[in-house]
Amino acid sequence: MKILIAGGAGYIGSTIASACEDAGIIPVILDSLVTGRREFTSGRLFFEGDIRDGRLVDRVFAEHPDIEAVVHCAALIVVPDSVADPVGYYSANVVKSLEFVAHVLRNGCGRMLFSSSASIYRANDDLVVDEDSAIDPQSPYARTKAVCESMFADIAAAEPIRILSLRYFNPIGADPKMRTGLQLRRPSHALGRMIQAHEEGVAFPVTGTDYPTRDGSGIRDYVHVWDLAAAHVAALGAFDRLLPGTRGSMAINLGTGMGTTVFELLEAFNSVVGSPVEALRADRRPGDVAGAYTRSDRARRLLGWQPRYSIAQGIEHSLRWAAVRDEVLAPTAP
Repeated sequence: MKILIAGGAGYIGSTIASACEDAGIIPVILDSLVTGRREFTSGRLFFEGDIRDGRLVDRVFAEHPDIEAVVHCAALIVVPDSVADPVGYYSANVVKSLEFVAHVLRNGCGRMLFSSSASIYRANDDLVVDEDSAIDPQSPYARTKAVCESMFADIAAAEPIRILSLRYFNPIGADPKMRTGLQLRRPSHALGRMIQAHEEGVAFPVTGTDYPTRDGSGIRDYVHVWDLAAAHVAALGAFDRLLPGTRGSMAINLGTGMGTTVFELLEAFNSVVGSPVEALRADRRPGDVAGAYTRSDRARRLLGWQPRYSIAQGIEHSLRWAAVRDEVLAPTAP
């Protein structure tokens, strides 16, 4: 089996590519390298360019007519940046996705996995969500994902394509074989900032301590990136069973089913490292929300998938990746 991974040189896309290779699936990578890394394409079929470039997408399919499915991971993902630049985010995440799916349709590919986000949900009072929970995104980034899902559902109802949206919760960790990991030296998410604080010997700012959670800090469902990648492999294998025929769409949450607050994540982090990091209470960032975690019944039932790695293992793999990152990636990486 051969698949096209749009955004396959990024953190999640490159890890999906590794999981596919391990499962005997051949990945073809399409990436503009705006945030992705060329090193993550080494030894793989790679086309450099934008997903909205119809001629390039046509060339990919002309050279690889045996592509059976598309995994669409190409997006901008930083919530505060989306608040500051909504035009840029809607252009990159929505407009380009619309053009891309048109190119995919034109080339006769009828299966697509879409990298969506749990940030589209409005959490219940207990902060637990499932696929039927209300959609109420609270940032421009989250709204781009919700808009794309609605757009894809409309397209899949009318055109010969089936689209499975996988709603990610909060990925941590790295490829356990250390082939890929977070490409940024200074990532903006909680675990990345904890690692930075540990390296610099400073306190970790907990941004928002007045949320309606058990300790006031935001709550998330931290899922290992390799488990996310394994879910994509499972979804590719189950695609025709889940969405028989030539049209239709579906969404599946990908998370552990456990909620972990930021203070609890820091406690887990400190249990792994030798010298503990202190917490510094700080104000919320623009676009941040209390968060949520998922019920994972649908993924377990339909994909036969459940996470294998613990939060502690995700932290350990993140730390291992941070130690080798500059050996894998060029030293000029941001």
